[in-house]
Amino acid sequence: MTSDVGNEGALNLTRTLAEQAAGRTYAALTDDQRALVRQCVLDYIAVTLAGARDNAPSAILAELAEMGGAPDATIFGRGLKLPALSAALVNGTASHALDFDDVNMTMPGHVTVAVLPGILALGEARSASGKAVMEAFVAGYELSCQVGAAVAPGHYRQTGFHATGTIGALGAAASAGRLMCLPADAMATAIGIAVTEAAGLKSLFGTDCKPFHAGKAAQNGLLAARLAARGMTSRSDAIECHQGFADTHSPTFDAAQAFAPPAAGPLHLHDNLFKYHAACYLTHAAIDACRALKRAHNLVPDRVGRVVLRLDESLDRICNVASPKSGLEAKFSLRQTAAMALAGVDTSGLVSYSAETANDPRLVALRQKVEIEFVSGWSQTRTAVEIETTDGAQFQAEHDAGIAATDIAGQGQRLVEKFTALVEPLYGTTRCSEIIALVNRLDELTDVGTLAAACRAETAVLSRAA
Repeated sequence: MTSDVGNEGALNLTRTLAEQAAGRTYAALTDDQRALVRQCVLDYIAVTLAGARDNAPSAILAELAEMGGAPDATIFGRGLKLPALSAALVNGTASHALDFDDVNMTMPGHVTVAVLPGILALGEARSASGKAVMEAFVAGYELSCQVGAAVAPGHYRQTGFHATGTIGALGAAASAGRLMCLPADAMATAIGIAVTEAAGLKSLFGTDCKPFHAGKAAQNGLLAARLAARGMTSRSDAIECHQGFADTHSPTFDAAQAFAPPAAGPLHLHDNLFKYHAACYLTHAAIDACRALKRAHNLVPDRVGRVVLRLDESLDRICNVASPKSGLEAKFSLRQTAAMALAGVDTSGLVSYSAETANDPRLVALRQKVEIEFVSGWSQTRTAVEIETTDGAQFQAEHDAGIAATDIAGQGQRLVEKFTALVEPLYGTTRCSEIIALVNRLDELTDVGTLAAACRAETAVLSRAA
């Protein structure tokens, strides 16, 4: 999106974004953009199936299954179907349970897990085509990043809102609205309804409430679009109005930023960042820098005397759990993840994030050697690492995890490897290959229910995955 919308677009932000979302089409997407959408879908399915039996989605599913309702949409990794709104909540929570899903730093947060669960559930219930789901996904993805840019950095850094839950709900409403072919007026209403539903606090990171934010965003957005279609009213300027979303959620609101050009391409989708470490994304730069130094200098834990991580001060309130006791806390600990990288622990492995690993005396001793120096004005994805060995040698490395891949085909291969590593042990080679093949031809599917059915687990599969 370019900045030629002008002052009128900035002043009428909600309406302008609604018009843009309502006008998104599959035909307008380039081959690379279509490939990126398929990659987002594949990665989403991988982390959702892998996280389906985690504590948060399991608790939510137990409650919603007890309530019952029309069997409209698949609960991924389970053997049942529930109403679309229920499926959006459960699947959205499962997809973020492992904190292994993709991110976009413009929002900043996890766009896919907020936007995709609702339209996959709605698409299954309505027998929508793969192309329709793809264009709906882009509508919500772009709106999420545009709103994120307008309320940054205050929304996330200063006020403490978790953008995945708050802004994600607006994006989910736009996606569902596009799949339902809502006109611009109704789309603006749907966004307005989502605005008053939006919630999610960073202070809950490290608990089951963090993935719950993604699930609620997906459910809230889907509900908003459906209510708008039924004639429920809201404001058509709910983002920018007095005491609206921006006024109450950000001290740094700048509507014009919603129309600033994305960093890597014509769509914010080009800035999507996939995870290859199963921890908070803001720990990834430190992990990669530590791994690079370990490889380059044959470092072993006993040789490490002192480690200094230098990074932006905002990370202190996001991923600086000093002494993690659980696997979930370890995902938000710069010291722990740096120690894991230096010790050669597989930071992409789900089993690496456990209470046993967090309390491993070898790793505890190593993370106690890690010091953190906060600086101001750095990108949140940039980290500099200095290591001093016990024999006095000093090594430095720096990494920025916020640069999106330009080799889209190569990225796709890495995601297939990640998908296989997560899904094959649970559901076998045949099912794994079937899902990959379906996503690869998502554009050709006349009914996305075919893909959803492949993500449903039979009783036998569930017993092996338990």
